[in-house]
Amino acid sequence: MISTVFRARAFVLAPIAVAAAVIGLDAQAPRPTPTLVWAPKPTSTPAYAPPQKPWVKLADVKARHARDANWRELIVDDGRLTAEYVSAAADSKTDRRFHPDTREWFAVVEGDVKVEIEGQPPITAKRGSLVNIPRQTMYTVETIGDKPSLRFVVNVAKAKTLYPQEAPPPAAPAGTAWMPVRMNRVPGQYDQFNQAHVNIHEAAAQNDKYTGGRFVRDDKSEMLIIYGLEKNLPPLDPADKGHFHPESAEFWLVFTGRIRYAFEGQDPFVAAEGDVVYVPANTWHATRFFGPEPACRLSITEYVGNTLLLEPR
Repeated sequence: MISTVFRARAFVLAPIAVAAAVIGLDAQAPRPTPTLVWAPKPTSTPAYAPPQKPWVKLADVKARHARDANWRELIVDDGRLTAEYVSAAADSKTDRRFHPDTREWFAVVEGDVKVEIEGQPPITAKRGSLVNIPRQTMYTVETIGDKPSLRFVVNVAKAKTLYPQEAPPPAAPAGTAWMPVRMNRVPGQYDQFNQAHVNIHEAAAQNDKYTGGRFVRDDKSEMLIIYGLEKNLPPLDPADKGHFHPESAEFWLVFTGRIRYAFEGQDPFVAAEGDVVYVPANTWHATRFFGPEPACRLSITEYVGNTLLLEPR
């Protein structure tokens, strides 16, 4: 979330009212009201529960799997959301599947994939692509070309995966057995807050004022694309704490370029493309683009329209 441009008094950003827009009305959402409040904050810096870490470098993750043709590594699993890196060898393809009650989305970090989503034309996704798959919607992901693909995949914690009976399922998750059942399935729909595919590099090439925008929003999670240049930001203020969220953690995938992070209780650091950064709830954090090249971070939160609490200045 952009945190370095605020200099007003502390205020609470109420969740944006979107119900009217969802049902097709053009009514504008109400403006946030700057409000001075008392917020309970832990007296000690919130700790990290494994597997969460402040900063996971992609180079380190890849080094751990240098000899693996197909691999996956869990990066975030905080009880609300999960995020993992998934690498697949060239010409590999997933079984046809769907998630009964959750949305899956992923970012393509390396390689090319062909994604077939029920009701949508096939998608060729490459570096810089984001793909959004609604609940109860069949899909497959195939690595195309002669190089492996690497995807950063996000879903709700403990999300289930179901497979149609048209083919034998893979091995059942530990402690479970496959049960043949029937369901009344309704494939999910896209709306102004969710689209099937976007590529940030293509979007930026077509619009020199591109700044990103919301790509995922439902009742369980939200993801914002934040794209830009450091030269367009105010000068760095090392004393700026940024903001914190009283209820929700936040994590980011650095999708291109470099991003500077300053967290409560830690020295500032600069994360590079493919790195994953995580901050617990109730932890001050300030983020900004870094360096002369365009940069992009994907801001991922557990609460939709989560509250930002800022310094009273």
